[in-house]
Amino acid sequence: MHTKESLMKQLQMLGIDPRGTVLVHSSLKSIGQVEGGADTVLDALSEYMTDGLLVLPTHTWAYINAENPHFSVADSPSCVGVLPELFRKRPGVIRSWHPTHSVAALGTDSAEFTAGDERWDTPCARGSAWGRLLDREADIMLLGVDLRRNTFIHGIEEWLDIPGRMTDDHEDLITVTPGGERIAVPSRRHCGLSWSEHFWKVEGVLEDGGALRRGSFGDAAVMVCGTVETTELLSRMLREEPDLFSDNEPLNGEDKPLPLPKTKRTQPVYR
Repeated sequence: MHTKESLMKQLQMLGIDPRGTVLVHSSLKSIGQVEGGADTVLDALSEYMTDGLLVLPTHTWAYINAENPHFSVADSPSCVGVLPELFRKRPGVIRSWHPTHSVAALGTDSAEFTAGDERWDTPCARGSAWGRLLDREADIMLLGVDLRRNTFIHGIEEWLDIPGRMTDDHEDLITVTPGGERIAVPSRRHCGLSWSEHFWKVEGVLEDGGALRRGSFGDAAVMVCGTVETTELLSRMLREEPDLFSDNEPLNGEDKPLPLPKTKRTQPVYR
């Protein structure tokens, strides 16, 4: 049985900087039995990062669209797991206002970090919270999930203007603020192939290049990706081969990963 204390010790062993910034993609089930359940997991993450910034994705892309355009910052549930949904409701947590790719943050500069995402018409703009992860030299913690869940890679593709990743046209989406104000947010969306389903193929490259390290959290296997190193390596690869993620063929003879768990929705996760 894992405890808050044992989980915090594992965060230390993973080399997570408690005064830095970490974004966590997660599978709660992969962690195993925890005394106190999901709340203890969030307690461990939050307490460890007391002097830093803890960020979780609270995306709503699976159901906020032209037919259902109203994103409520306070009420719209996250479509990316149990921990993000519980986290966004916790005292002190601030959620950004992007209608499809919001994040929630707790800790140092959380208001500044999440501010203004509704000004951008793309999911992971360089000036958004996703770009600020790079500015802050943050870590991306993949807790029981693999690179196919790493939304930050979508950001790298966007900043390099890789062709075929986003729609040319905008959907007329609306953010409803915690105070009830309605803000028009014309938004482009990810489109084309399920690009993120192919992100796994650069795992070995990132590890060999010092951008990815491994460890455990509870029973879960964890990969930690440094945003600076990941951006440098993948930017170079994508400039040389913009179609890097256009197929599911492994690089350097690596084995293909196991299929991702099925969800209730048919869309690929993190679009």
